[in-house]
Amino acid sequence: MTLFDEGQTFAPLAVRMRPNSVDDVVGQEAALSAGTPLHNLLTGNGSAISVILWGPPGTGKTTLASLVSVASGRAFAELSAVTSGVKDVREVIDQARKRASVNGQGTVLFIDEVHRFSKSQQDALLPAVENGWVTLIAATTENPSFSVISPLISRSLVVTLASLDDNAIAIVLNRALTDARGFDGKFSISQEALADLVHLSIGDARRGLTALEAAAIAADTDESTEIQLVHVEQAIQHVALRYDKDGDQHYDVISAFIKSVRGSDPDAALHYLARMLEAGEDPRFVARRLMILASEDIGMADPSVLQTTVAAAQSVAIVGMPEAQIILAHATVHAALAPKSNAIVTGIMEATNDVRRGRVGSVPVWLRDAHYPGAKDHGHGVGYVYPHDVTGGVAQQEYLPEVLRGVKYYRPTQHGAEAAWSRVAQRVEELRKGEH
Repeated sequence: MTLFDEGQTFAPLAVRMRPNSVDDVVGQEAALSAGTPLHNLLTGNGSAISVILWGPPGTGKTTLASLVSVASGRAFAELSAVTSGVKDVREVIDQARKRASVNGQGTVLFIDEVHRFSKSQQDALLPAVENGWVTLIAATTENPSFSVISPLISRSLVVTLASLDDNAIAIVLNRALTDARGFDGKFSISQEALADLVHLSIGDARRGLTALEAAAIAADTDESTEIQLVHVEQAIQHVALRYDKDGDQHYDVISAFIKSVRGSDPDAALHYLARMLEAGEDPRFVARRLMILASEDIGMADPSVLQTTVAAAQSVAIVGMPEAQIILAHATVHAALAPKSNAIVTGIMEATNDVRRGRVGSVPVWLRDAHYPGAKDHGHGVGYVYPHDVTGGVAQQEYLPEVLRGVKYYRPTQHGAEAAWSRVAQRVEELRKGEH
């Protein structure tokens, strides 16, 4: 058996199976429902309004842009932010202006990965968008609020595309097996293999189709007309996670990691840790965030967590990956299971806010430096009580400036070592009451 007919050449399966009409698009029902701007553009009823398509890879951004061009009867031009510069942008815009003035035909300009365009490149698009010389359809996998300049966003509609759910991915894969553009019925697939492919797709139709093609090649090599689980496993050795260390996924996953640790869920925390490390995140970055968390979210409720995270950071720098993941897991679980307190960060933030508002006052004279000649003539250090000369080692004297007397920045919680019955909380209250 041969995978393709003799003498026939094919583009990758994901390209061949690109929808030819809006009816073939699956998984984007919300964005394509009747009356939405994108639906109007795709049915030829929309004006020359520009659109920013925001969504994960493999959700149909490029497909939708080409379908808009066909539906509207406009010319189609495409630029990649990876390879195009300001000069390329201006050339396309000049051609669009000429096309509009000569024969009245509009132009759909599709820019893939627009978040990679510099500010100057994005600025170059503004006149064309504002004057309607082009209908811009820009695709991005990152939040446009952070990656696209405000003037361009204000002149466009942002349409959010969702990752495809399992049902939508299954439809795409089954269609590829039966459609003439795909395998035209040459292969069937077992339920186990299909389920595994759906799982490996992670909501990305392009990824799913690429994996299906690789599995079909493995089945063909095995002279089998049924794609089985073993063929999927032979073809796919590792799932490439969707994770951009400079983009949304970086911030979203580290945010979920920190919040899982703060929420005392070691299982979720380990999941997000593995997700970051498998995607190539710098383990030193994770270690730094754990050190911050140790004081910000745990503090005196379990002071040993800071020691663990500092030791983990040092160990990670010495050991490196892949063993560093074990050390980070150790620190992560310790931090997740520890009692939580934000008393440290609350205290320093309140103190900082007072300082920034000018609520500082003068340093009490008995606390001022008395080591230089003539200091005592100014009263500096006079009246200071040396704690080590006092029974119990605590001198009852005022340390705060007059304007701040009575202020309590550090307020122990009822958690862990800070709990009311613990020595930490008792010690703080004793000191404040003069009981020592």
